[in-house]
Amino acid sequence: MSDYADDLPDHDAELDTCGLYCPEPIMLMHNKVRDMSQGEILKVVATDPATTRDIPKFCSFLGHELIHQHEGETTYLYLIRLG
Repeated sequence: MSDYADDLPDHDAELDTCGLYCPEPIMLMHNKVRDMSQGEILKVVATDPATTRDIPKFCSFLGHELIHQHEGETTYLYLIRLG
């Protein structure tokens, strides 16, 4: 196993949407960011391939910064800095 996880920035909150499909991951993200402050980092883990399209659009539309995106074999990892 590599030190990949050690290279990621710290995050303030984590949202596990594994097993959920569009539109549920985005709906849960909307709810989660309401409880967070500007500048905080949200880590999102997903299994839905649609998140590769939906999460960047979510960030762009709402003024958040997608600071990291990684596609694994079965999971997708995102780090989002709230704008």
